Amino acid sequence: MKKGICIGSVPGSVLVEQFQRAAACGFQAVEIMPLDGDAKRQEVRALAETHGLAVSSVMNADHWQHPLSDPDPAVRQRGLEGIRTSIETAAAVGADTVLVVPATVTPDVTYEEAWDRSTEALAEVLPLAEERKVALAIENVWNKFLLSPRDFVEYVDRFDSEFLGAYFDVGNIVLFGYPDHWIRSLGERIRKVHLKGFDAGRSAFTWLLEGTIDWERVVGALREVGYDDCLTAELPQDEKDPVGRLQRIGADMDYILSLGRRKKS
Repeated sequence: MKKGICIGSVPGSVLVEQFQRAAACGFQAVEIMPLDGDAKRQEVRALAETHGLAVSSVMNADHWQHPLSDPDPAVRQRGLEGIRTSIETAAAVGADTVLVVPATVTPDVTYEEAWDRSTEALAEVLPLAEERKVALAIENVWNKFLLSPRDFVEYVDRFDSEFLGAYFDVGNIVLFGYPDHWIRSLGERIRKVHLKGFDAGRSAFTWLLEGTIDWERVVGALREVGYDDCLTAELPQDEKDPVGRLQRIGADMDYILSLGRRKKS
């Protein structure tokens, strides 16, 4: 598995500084935000190649402000435009996955409405993803939606496309279940994985090794289902020691991966 980092987790005032630091700390891949215009996309592709980094995925930016479950069709269309921009960004920089939050359940949007509207919208944009050979990966977040692994599996499977899968976030799932259980249920549907720490006792996100997640079980389950793609750390920058924290995140990920290797052997 590759060791990745969200570009927003990397300190630096300009992209070149962020790419340099990610590479210096031993990361093999970065996840970026969508980019407008070919010039910016080619700049990122060149930076990645210069520093020996893969761009593993693009985190779509518009799904919270313009959810695909919104009652207003115009809002849903703006959400789809954001996904299209993310797909085109991914294709240009060499990434194979776009992270998508498909829906939000609210007092005015029921679970069923979120399901129906978001699946209809994703079906509209999926042909572009297939054409560009970029997968849409549905992430589990705190959106009151896809609250069981069975629902998650059914949601992904209804599209019957190799270009729509799951983006599994280990830390996000701890309030609702055990990460390794969900990994086994999702299996080969998992396209990418986010890592963050979580303390179940305090219901709080943490640095990777400071919470209650059993990382040996997590990595063991990933290996069991044949996952061999990117593990991407999604963590805040440490204002007190930004570069030192980035180095520790890299070291923590090395440790997590070593647990999986030792278990395998």
